[in-house]
Amino acid sequence: MASFTTLSQSPPKLLFRQLFEKESSTYTYLLADCSHPDKPALGKVPGVKSVISKASGSKADVFVEPGDKISFGDLFLEVRATPGHTMGCVTYVTGDGPDQPQPRMAFTGDALLIRGCGRTDFQGGSSQQLYKSVHSQIFTLPKETLLYPAHDYKGFSVTTVGEEMLYNPRLTKDEETFKNIMENLNLAYPKMIDVAVPANMVCGLQDLEPKAN
Repeated sequence: MASFTTLSQSPPKLLFRQLFEKESSTYTYLLADCSHPDKPALGKVPGVKSVISKASGSKADVFVEPGDKISFGDLFLEVRATPGHTMGCVTYVTGDGPDQPQPRMAFTGDALLIRGCGRTDFQGGSSQQLYKSVHSQIFTLPKETLLYPAHDYKGFSVTTVGEEMLYNPRLTKDEETFKNIMENLNLAYPKMIDVAVPANMVCGLQDLEPKAN
């Protein structure tokens, strides 16, 4: 499943595609500055580089920290630290300004899902930290900001800050209630976690054979 969107600008600047992998219910996003002569994109090959939060302790080509900007053409994403699902979770937010896409967009990874959130019972997770992350780094964005998660299991593709502040069944509660909810989810052990976590720590490059001299 894929969707194509150009946000309301004249001429449109942002090309946006949302791709869905049904076996793991995972979304992948492609963004490009289509008004730039080189059409620079996140995800463009050849020459693509892996980017990950420095706090994750993982291997990658580029490490980012809160406040960093990832530029592609005349557009950029702002890095916001949103730990709680894991220590290294970040949210990428489109820039704030008249030359940037409107409404703003935030790519929340596993921190905030549509009407849910990532689990906090492994990988250094913390329900207290996740609650603070979402409320301080995501719910402070304009209410019309479009939110795109890393996963969805119910057929949803996008939400907004305003919607989640009203309808998220977990994160609309106070912090103590949220903590109790997360501690009593009784979730099964993820079936792919023993494969996914080591792969994530090296940005998926663990299976590459070393090149012969």
